[in-house]
Amino acid sequence: MAKESMKAREAKRRKLAAKYAKKREELLAKGDYMAIQKLPRNSSPVRLRNRCSITGRPRGYMREFGICRNVFREMASFGLIPGIKKASW
Repeated sequence: MAKESMKAREAKRRKLAAKYAKKREELLAKGDYMAIQKLPRNSSPVRLRNRCSITGRPRGYMREFGICRNVFREMASFGLIPGIKKASW
């Protein structure tokens, strides 16, 4: 499980990226790169990292479900994800 500080940092980055998205888009259209550099670093969407919504794990992330592979496997085994069942043969 990820540290709470890492989860909080990522949430802060997502909030800043959403706040400055429109302004960043306008400045890019103008080509005003000096003004873009003056925006907060964490407002850049490049700095965002996909994390599991349950554990906060950054690796093995599945975009379709928003969770990591470990949690996905557990949930599939317990039948918590509709349309997914664990294969057995």
